[in-house]
Formats: sequence, C-alpha cells, structure tokens
Amino acid sequence: MIKVRCPICDHWMESASTAEWPEYPFCSARCRTIDLGRWLGEQYRVVPEGEGQPPREHADDSDVP
Repeated sequence: MIKVRCPICDHWMESASTAEWPEYPFCSARCRTIDLGRWLGEQYRVVPEGEGQPPREHADDSDVP
C-alpha cells in the first residue's frame, strides 16, 4: 500500500501501486504543470555545493606535528 501526499496541493494519494497515479508523484496533470512552471520561473533552485555558505576560515596548521 502506497500512501503519499502530492507535493503541490497536499492531496493524499492511496493505492496499491504507482500505476494507479499516472502523474506520480503528483496527483494530477494540473499539479505537474504547476511544478514545471515553478521550475521554469526559477522559484526552485539547486544551490551548487559550497555556495550560500560563509567561507571557511583556514586553521593555522603550523602547530600540528
């Protein structure tokens, strides 16, 4: 039994398999289109590793044997 929520509208989807939900992980084509529009409108972003974090200060390794 699969029991998940649509990431767009929070509708519960319950079924024996994902075959019953052709738009999985969305509940409908409408929610899939909304998600695509958010990606194309750059509302979602994947931050490259290391960006968005303050630069690390380098430790003084001269004391380490």
